[in-house]
Amino acid sequence: MKTLSIDVRRAEPHDARAISEVHRLSWQYTYTGIIPHRALSHMIERRGEAWWRKATSGPATLLVLDVAGEIAGYATLGLNRARALPQEGEIYELYLRPEYQGIGLGRLLFGEARRLLKSLGCKGLVVWCLEENENADRFYRGQGGADFCEGIETFDRKQLKKIGFVWP
Repeated sequence: MKTLSIDVRRAEPHDARAISEVHRLSWQYTYTGIIPHRALSHMIERRGEAWWRKATSGPATLLVLDVAGEIAGYATLGLNRARALPQEGEIYELYLRPEYQGIGLGRLLFGEARRLLKSLGCKGLVVWCLEENENADRFYRGQGGADFCEGIETFDRKQLKKIGFVWP
């Protein structure tokens, strides 16, 4: 019998290439047909290995989901950027490689990110997702998030509505 290890841990500089690949694959899978092609391509290209290596020591916390030595997902989190909201913590991003989606690993990564924010003293949590991202909308509702507020993101002059989900 073989044991499969699944771990959520802080990202390290040597994880940068793998995180970059998760970012590219998950964003292409998630946003193709939602974000205009040129804007999406630019967003993916600017976050290469060097960008992620720098992010491992940046102001936001970067967690990785390690499945048997392969980086299957990542989450970035920190203080809430929307000062008008009372929630103190925010998960800025949470993405998994497409082949790891839908099997409970997102719940694991989300739970660890939420626990870390609580341990840092953050009261409440907000996560934003594009309204057209039906998988993320369903995921955050399934994690008990309340659809609390809305905003707009603009990509190549295309305005897309975003939803703010909150937890106490």
